[in-house]
Amino acid sequence: MKMNAKKVLGMVLAGVLAAGSLTACGGSGTADTTAAATQAQDDKAAATEASGESDAGAAEASGEKKTLRVAMECAYAPYNWTQPDDANGAVPIADSNEFAYGYDVMMAKKICEELGYDLEIVRLDWDSLIPAVTTGKVDCVIAGQSITSERLQAVDFTEPYYYATIVTLVKEGSKYADAKSVADLAGATCTSQQSTIWYNTCLPQIEGANVLAATASAPDMLMSLNADKCDLVVTDQPTGKGALVAYPNFRMLEFGGGADDFQVTEEDINIGISLKKGNTELQEAINSVLTKMTKDDFSSMMDEAISVQPLAN
Repeated sequence: MKMNAKKVLGMVLAGVLAAGSLTACGGSGTADTTAAATQAQDDKAAATEASGESDAGAAEASGEKKTLRVAMECAYAPYNWTQPDDANGAVPIADSNEFAYGYDVMMAKKICEELGYDLEIVRLDWDSLIPAVTTGKVDCVIAGQSITSERLQAVDFTEPYYYATIVTLVKEGSKYADAKSVADLAGATCTSQQSTIWYNTCLPQIEGANVLAATASAPDMLMSLNADKCDLVVTDQPTGKGALVAYPNFRMLEFGGGADDFQVTEEDINIGISLKKGNTELQEAINSVLTKMTKDDFSSMMDEAISVQPLAN
């Protein structure tokens, strides 16, 4: 049977198109397939970034073991500090040859063990911690942060992982060494760490105080007191207890939490783990660990951290 030229040409073209289609779908090594796979990965990464999903959440979705990236100063004993080796269970600090340990590291390890995560510690300055969370550089911050209303405008917090109280540190022999209330601190020269409730809320409550510029870190705050640059500093109880180990010439004053004490809310002094706003998956996962612990568990862990902290940090 004869076929005209147009019909034959149509059949040939149809065969070529069909063969090309089969190659695109089934050929695992073609450039088109590679390009399509790359585009799909880029699309997934873009979608993950847009949704605010953490690397931990993305890894879970793919079936991989998650790595929890935790930021802290690594210079805030007894919450966290830097040491040269892995003694007592210290964890390597990312992009360094040093290790981190302290209460925050102990808590991060417990959370990761309970949830089946790998742990990565990221060392950052105090004022860089919240920006690191909000930009997705890290998954969370475990660094002795109080759950203040100001911070809650930028990040979400877990349930508290420590319940702190406010204390005052002075040197033995100071004229304020026997103070029984905030009123007894009147006229003192004082300071505390920047961007903390101690500096922003507590120091202004001291009548006639000479409030110096805030220090960049807790160690700087303690060194200022030790060097007689101020009469006193205000901090939380764990930091105060740790300071007594490093500086035996300090005295810690506690005013009982009533009318004679600094007036702060419970939310302001409770210590939480900060996360990117909307990251409810990680928030709920961490809370599932914290809510099984008691205040006694927290205190016992903190006492252990204080017992092994370095004398100078």
